[in-house]
Amino acid sequence: MIEIPSDLNPDLVPLAFLLGTWEGAGVSDFPGAEKCNFGQSVTFSHDGRDFIEYHSYSWVLDNDGNKVRPLESESGYWRIDKDRKVEVVMVRDQGIVEIWYGELADQKPQIDLATDAVARTAASGEYSGGKRLYGYVKSDLMWVGEKATPEVPLRPYMSAHLKKVVTPEEVAEMARNLPDMPDDGIAFFR
Repeated sequence: MIEIPSDLNPDLVPLAFLLGTWEGAGVSDFPGAEKCNFGQSVTFSHDGRDFIEYHSYSWVLDNDGNKVRPLESESGYWRIDKDRKVEVVMVRDQGIVEIWYGELADQKPQIDLATDAVARTAASGEYSGGKRLYGYVKSDLMWVGEKATPEVPLRPYMSAHLKKVVTPEEVAEMARNLPDMPDDGIAFFR
């Protein structure tokens, strides 16, 4: 279920499905880079203004699912206009700044984005642009990213399946909203 916070800027209601902290795992595979499984934590938050703040951290996982080392991090700001056009400004730890444009699909929580501008430092790797698809599917957040370099045409390079993290405060709120339970603790299981 998608909840819309009462203090969310009304312009951002179409993006409310993104809000919260999401964690899960995915796979990274691009020519010239290490192919790996990764873990990821993504947070979309708001403070009442007309944008959603975004932070993503990912790390390489070993074959047993343990953290090995950081993979990448990025942060940015998401906006949407009245025509469902989405714009994102993003900064990556590799020394890349991107401007993404796209749109929210009609009648479903899915966003297609493509880079419009890329700036990178001399220390960053070759990168000329990308595409991303984010979707809210059966209460989970899934995404796939495509990447292009001067040597490699646009192709998928990362994807992940993330589940929403429920905070202790949210659990307490859910418990307050449950109907009264029997006192014996057994009747509940009958």
